[in-house]
Amino acid sequence: MKVVLAQPRGFCAGVERAIEIVEQALERFGPPIYVRHEIVHNPHVVQRLAAKGVQFVEETDEVPEGAVTIFSAHGVAETVENHANERGLRVIDATCPLVSKVHTEGQRYAHQGREIILIGHEGHPEIEGTLGRIPGVVHLISTVEDVAKLQVKNPDMLAYITQTTLSVDDTKGVIDAVKARFPTIIGPATKDICYATQNRQAAVRELAKRVEVVLVIGAHNSSNSNRLRERAQEGGIPAYLIEDASHLDPAWVAGKETVGITAGASAPEDLVQELIARLRDLGPVEVSVLPGVEENVHFRLPLSLTKAGADGDREEGDLPSEVPEEIETDDRA
Repeated sequence: MKVVLAQPRGFCAGVERAIEIVEQALERFGPPIYVRHEIVHNPHVVQRLAAKGVQFVEETDEVPEGAVTIFSAHGVAETVENHANERGLRVIDATCPLVSKVHTEGQRYAHQGREIILIGHEGHPEIEGTLGRIPGVVHLISTVEDVAKLQVKNPDMLAYITQTTLSVDDTKGVIDAVKARFPTIIGPATKDICYATQNRQAAVRELAKRVEVVLVIGAHNSSNSNRLRERAQEGGIPAYLIEDASHLDPAWVAGKETVGITAGASAPEDLVQELIARLRDLGPVEVSVLPGVEENVHFRLPLSLTKAGADGDREEGDLPSEVPEEIETDDRA
């Protein structure tokens, strides 16, 4: 069996930053550290951090007053942040800088007096956080059909933004429909979309051209992992989303000469290697990596974890207004 690995795959810079924030907080303050919701959408990451003394909670009400509290990479509504501050929690914000950038863009459009059209999936933590960060009127839509149902006050004062775990391809049809109905609408440049989402989807599309089946490692509640499975299936081959090697059904690869593997942006690389080992249990395996984008993106940690003598409280440098400076290197080829 020839196993072909997508490139890029697995952790993106936002996920790496969020996990490092939790690790650094544990080292600086010691356990327990509290994290609101899953730090990223992957049960293995959550379990590994829980074993080190991280306690995951649904709401800040569950956190003891004064305790170190981390907001997940998906971002939170302003009301959540305010409530944490009211309770005296020592907040460290692990929101992905690209998500924070969407918040900033939406706020800028709202301050211009525009209604916002937010393209994304209802109920996703990132969408809940974004809705809670933008003042004024925000219309959440997911499909082309939703566009026809929109009712706005002034069609000449509109702007759109998108969920970061959706690629340009995911949103193209909806954006085209929005622009067709509202020709004067404005929105962010294409280069402002999440590089990791776009790169991983492009890679799995190419992978699907070269193999007979694709295995996607990721959590079932991970939006970007689900999109990877969908992109592979669009190539006309079967694709399966599994959390780890234990969920592999040998029947999926029986008789297959070529098997492709990729991983969602919140899936650790060791899960990929464990899946390869599981395939080797079924027979000889030859592994190769598909040529693709070499990502070299790094986001700085919050000042509360890096500034000498910082006491862990939120500082001005942690706010979304600082987001552009947090991108040290960004290769989006």
